[in-house]
Amino acid sequence: MGTAAGRARPVRVLVDMDGVLADFEAGLLRGFLQRFPGEPHVPLEERRGFFAREQYRALRPDLADKVASVYEAPGFFLDLEPIPGALEALREMNDMQDTQVFICTTPLMKYDPCVPEKVRLPQRSTGKLSFRSSDLLKETMGDIPGSSEYRWVEKHLGPQFVERIILTRDKTVISGDLLIDDKEVIQGKEETPSWEHILFTCCHNQHLALSPPRRRLRSWNDNWREIIDSKRRALPLDPGCLELPQQ
Repeated sequence: MGTAAGRARPVRVLVDMDGVLADFEAGLLRGFLQRFPGEPHVPLEERRGFFAREQYRALRPDLADKVASVYEAPGFFLDLEPIPGALEALREMNDMQDTQVFICTTPLMKYDPCVPEKVRLPQRSTGKLSFRSSDLLKETMGDIPGSSEYRWVEKHLGPQFVERIILTRDKTVISGDLLIDDKEVIQGKEETPSWEHILFTCCHNQHLALSPPRRRLRSWNDNWREIIDSKRRALPLDPGCLELPQQ
């Protein structure tokens, strides 16, 4: 008879939204060309740096506010297309044994439509936190700009993922094992976050060379499963999680 043994706790994966699940860059360029035809623009293959506004400012100072007006406009976030393979990967990831998946995203510094576009409004019901259904959202918010975009996650991934959204200005204080994010450097109050940052390749960071041990996920066709499994193998055993001994 064997002895009871601990097993590793579940792997917690934090997945960014814009540039990882939703194609922010393609939507931004498309919107800019529609609103400001004839103005200079930055093709996707020439994007450098996380903040598009700064690259447009360098192109011509007044273009910074113009490009910002695109992603601050009502309707922008809801209309973003999913990154190829992202939705399927997230659903599969969520179904993996001993794996916890959360969408961890940062709202814009200016409070604007992006928050209601990414998630749904919470409400209090019988003492518990619940979520309003989609058909009640417009009735609740009226014609507030961006209310229609409040439902990107529900629209593409369903209500079960709405409950897995973490909105934060500082991802370093969020507990996790992996953070899949297209921002090349993530800083905050916590100098040594609990998670390993996996850089998701996007047009603005594809030119960057990562020094070991940093890792990159080039697309959702890349081997994200192996990244999760490698992290799972590295987790210490949790003595509180006991496996039954084999007879």
